[in-house]
Amino acid sequence: MKPQPSSKAATLHDVARIAGVSLITASRALSKPELVSDKTIARVQEAVAQTGYLPNLMAGGLKSKRSQMVAGIIPALSVAQFLPTLQTLTETLAQAGYQLILGQTGYDVAREEALINTMISRRPDGLFMTGLVHAAAARARLQQAGIPVVESWDFSAQPVDMLVGFSHHDVGRAIAAFFRAKGWQKVGIASANDPRARQRCEGFEATWGQPVPTALVPAPSGLARGREALGTLLAQCPDLQAVYCSSDQMAQGVLVEAQARGLRVPEDLALCGFGNAEFSAHMVPALSTVHVDGAGIGERAAQMILQRCAGQSVEQPVQDIGFSIIERRSTERAPG
Repeated sequence: MKPQPSSKAATLHDVARIAGVSLITASRALSKPELVSDKTIARVQEAVAQTGYLPNLMAGGLKSKRSQMVAGIIPALSVAQFLPTLQTLTETLAQAGYQLILGQTGYDVAREEALINTMISRRPDGLFMTGLVHAAAARARLQQAGIPVVESWDFSAQPVDMLVGFSHHDVGRAIAAFFRAKGWQKVGIASANDPRARQRCEGFEATWGQPVPTALVPAPSGLARGREALGTLLAQCPDLQAVYCSSDQMAQGVLVEAQARGLRVPEDLALCGFGNAEFSAHMVPALSTVHVDGAGIGERAAQMILQRCAGQSVEQPVQDIGFSIIERRSTERAPG
């Protein structure tokens, strides 16, 4: 028998009737299958398939005070550097019976606050933030809600609750030191205009000791923005030697534009990205970049939330995961 379309959602009573069992037996077959026979489980599962029945998780949550749902907030799904974090976070939570529900802010603080309010109203068991919570009102409401909150991919000595991240200012300083060690004098920055990318720009200039040509583009940055940014930089400094890009996607665009202008990388122009996206090692030439253990961030964040949900304390609620510069062909030889 094929399931029939209906304007009314199927209930557990419908499943029990079609399976020919009592309501309590149907419930046990779905929630505590070890208490009923394999034959009964098969009949109930067949009835579920016929009716399209979905269990009411909210009803169970009212009894257990658990929704088995963790809210996740990210700037944009298109940012490749966040994907390992989301994948590991999702898998680790799923192993413990929790589901991750995602929302996107589009790098908009007002939208972030509205999204946090919406998420909290759904009573999640925890909240994961890619970045820091910016609005003071949202921070206060999260603290009042009393749920585990993990901020990530940034750093603060005073997070809302817990944090797994690193200093973007330190990243910028490290890249500047790396460029200076190469002996380059005429360098530029191609960067998105979001707060984390701007911190890296500030760190770079603080170590460089003076302002450098900078092309800022709207976040999230990508290939097209990278091409645009290199044009802007070359207009400011025609004999540019090296460029730091705020993302590997943007660096890809800078590379395409450089090649279109007849510039060789790294012989004429050195190039460094950020994020160590999967494609960066397979570019021609392979892209030097900043590596952050995104999967490790997701794993640690999930474990923090799960520990708190289990009523356990987190021994180290603020964790600096660090970063490293991976040098590949794009910065292998100093221009000039």
